[in-house]
Amino acid sequence: MEHVLDVLGPATLGPITLRNRVIKAATYEGLAHEGRVTRDLVDFHRAYAAGGVGMTTVAYLAVTPDGRTDPHQVIWEDRALPGLRALTDAVHLEGAAVSAQIGHAGPVAGVKGIKVLAPSRSFPTMSGGFSRRATSGDIGRITAAHGEAARRAVQVGFDAVEVHLGHNYLASAFLSPKLNRRKDEYGGSLVNRAKVARGLMRTVRDAVGTKVAIIAKLNMSDGVKSGIRLDEAIQTAQWLEADGTVDALEMTAGSSLLNPMYLFRGGAPVKEFAAVMPQPMRTGIRLFGKNFIKSYPYRDLYLLESARKVRAEVQLPMILLGGVTDRVAMDTAMAEGFQYVAMARALLREPDLVNRIADDARTPSLCIHCNTCMPTNFTGTRCPVIAAVTSRGATWGTAQGYPE
Repeated sequence: MEHVLDVLGPATLGPITLRNRVIKAATYEGLAHEGRVTRDLVDFHRAYAAGGVGMTTVAYLAVTPDGRTDPHQVIWEDRALPGLRALTDAVHLEGAAVSAQIGHAGPVAGVKGIKVLAPSRSFPTMSGGFSRRATSGDIGRITAAHGEAARRAVQVGFDAVEVHLGHNYLASAFLSPKLNRRKDEYGGSLVNRAKVARGLMRTVRDAVGTKVAIIAKLNMSDGVKSGIRLDEAIQTAQWLEADGTVDALEMTAGSSLLNPMYLFRGGAPVKEFAAVMPQPMRTGIRLFGKNFIKSYPYRDLYLLESARKVRAEVQLPMILLGGVTDRVAMDTAMAEGFQYVAMARALLREPDLVNRIADDARTPSLCIHCNTCMPTNFTGTRCPVIAAVTSRGATWGTAQGYPE
């Protein structure tokens, strides 16, 4: 009989050791200030570490200024490094590991005054207007920036680097037939469309070797017509495995640009999104939000069916994401051949859920999958059912190296 892994037992991930196989998935925190780490951001991740996860993931750390989704977002610049070191130290003191999610937002970028990059010129973008077609020079610059970001992640104490290849961020947009209409070496066939993603992963691996674990977050489906298909995702995963650039795969779904709720099954908080949007987007969301913020029914392990098909075709360790909320779901993932599980919304509601599951395997999650946590990333990501409003830090605290 094949041995089934203990999800709460110690585990290795590439060159690192985790105290268990539960990973806090990347959920954009909305807690940085002017590109720097705040005390709130440190405390956000410290809570999950104290609550029992094996590793927490800091999201999303842009490799270049034009790759941000938020003007306050942390960029891999000198000014961010002291705060990032304070964050990794705080997580390590609680006994957990910490991963840095790095990437370039491409057409999902949302900073006014910065021209949005995409595989092909398109409209609309998250910041309004048309995107600019990425040149070979842009691709080279951004690829090199991923390597530099990974080196800096090692420098400030991260244990892992998660490269964002999903959700129609830049690498994912190149993979998408819908968004990539190029006729050059980066367009057309899947082998061409995958060049950016594979190049990013190669650059990261060459930059850090085996100093940290390297994770790829890869879409199985964009949730839109003519987007990435599961068979193409499987082929891309096989190429990444053959390239030797990845220690684990986290398969995901949905498009932050075209269909964000395809990943977040459950409620569709249109009114809550409209309330935090600036004009004229606020009016647009109120009038047409149901066409963009769609509702998909929630069920536990809702990405398992597709992820199982990837699992059957690659030997790489895999992280199961999507509807992991209790010990039954965790054990099911292990029985299905996954090595790790990723949790997000359930931990927003209860940061100590893993510890309580360890104490009593029957512990249920209190998350109701209403998704009202999603609009809070504009003001500090939290579960609105229980959490008080957290505002951004406003002053620079030189003694601690991050805003107080």
